[in-house]
Amino acid sequence: MDNIIYVIGIGEDGAGGLSPRSLGLIQDSEVLLGGERQLAFFTNYGGQKIALQGGLAAFAGRLEEVRLTRRAVVLASGDPLFFGIGGYLVQRFGPEQVEIIPHYSSVQLAFARLGDSWQDAELISLHGRPIRGLAQRIDGRRKVALLTDDRNSPARIAAYLLEFGMTEYEAFVCEELGGPGESCGFWELAELAEQADGAFSGLNTVILRQKNMEHRLRRGFAYPDEAFAQRRPDKGLITKREVRALALSELNLSAAAVVWDIGSGSGAVAAECARIACQGRVYAVEKEAVNLPNMESNRLKFRADYEIIRAKAPEGLERLPDPDAIFVGGSGGELANIVALSAVRLRPGGRIVVTAITVETLHGAMKAMEAAGLMPEVTMLQASRGKPIGGMTRFEGLNPVYVVKGEKPGVEHHAADDIQRGI
Repeated sequence: MDNIIYVIGIGEDGAGGLSPRSLGLIQDSEVLLGGERQLAFFTNYGGQKIALQGGLAAFAGRLEEVRLTRRAVVLASGDPLFFGIGGYLVQRFGPEQVEIIPHYSSVQLAFARLGDSWQDAELISLHGRPIRGLAQRIDGRRKVALLTDDRNSPARIAAYLLEFGMTEYEAFVCEELGGPGESCGFWELAELAEQADGAFSGLNTVILRQKNMEHRLRRGFAYPDEAFAQRRPDKGLITKREVRALALSELNLSAAAVVWDIGSGSGAVAAECARIACQGRVYAVEKEAVNLPNMESNRLKFRADYEIIRAKAPEGLERLPDPDAIFVGGSGGELANIVALSAVRLRPGGRIVVTAITVETLHGAMKAMEAAGLMPEVTMLQASRGKPIGGMTRFEGLNPVYVVKGEKPGVEHHAADDIQRGI
């Protein structure tokens, strides 16, 4: 018996949009599996229908049972390998056991309606995922395609973008693409954000396109200290630019990294980390309430959607996901406990970076890392900045800072968080 699993993509035009081969495979099958919406296109199907319920693992388990004795076809929305179930089934059963027959993806159709190319677009699914972190992922991108869900609706997306001042974008919203109720149109973000819940069909795709280049945030990293909101006239509550540059290098962040910024202060390091780990998650932990407004201001200004947590570490860390990198800019006298806990929670291959301005803190950081099995490496950074004087330039030295790095043994590995799954 042919035990190949055929995964057939289908659009809102239903069976009428399928090729003769796809229709033949469905007709010859004995079991048809898929979402309720896809199965509803085949009211006269003579075999058994199995709807997706209980999650992908349960669905795949049911598919495993039926395919051993009966010919099975899985229906999926659009292109099953584009944020769909196709990749999961290939991984589960093996590429030799699964054949994918794609249909048009919703993004492909949306750009066709827009009349614009999409090979240079950023493609992001918000379906079943939080919107947090979207700002840094799309900042500076000329074109962005978003797959939505009931929670992350076009109106909510527009309101989120306005929160970060991303008014350089206009939205092109497409509903029920390929179906009889198809509708597409341009929206200004302010107008879109005012739309009530239910104003759009649940089946919609949003394309964001820059209409101008009015926002020109400096690229790269290690932004000038003056660019950040910070407590004044107090000093020492922001990690200086030169130190941030070295610390970011030592953290060695991937795009999908989970980062803890402990003793965040102004949130400058958190903002820089969020822009580098744009597909990951950054948590800024700070005990002083007076610093929170500046952290929020920097979060919005730098389009760095990190999560602000008011707590005195190590309290509050237990509810955070295991990190790939940890920066400790302030410890409140709890450095040894923070390093000990961090060493346990840090993922293999992850790094912890501590900055110190006193030899006592340096000594404590090194001892704590050694006790936790993290071999410390130390750099003393002493920088000077040019200052004008009588038409000439002199150099003014900054206080020396010790940057201590410890790396956890093992191979760095990130969860496959960017593979969207669904039918």
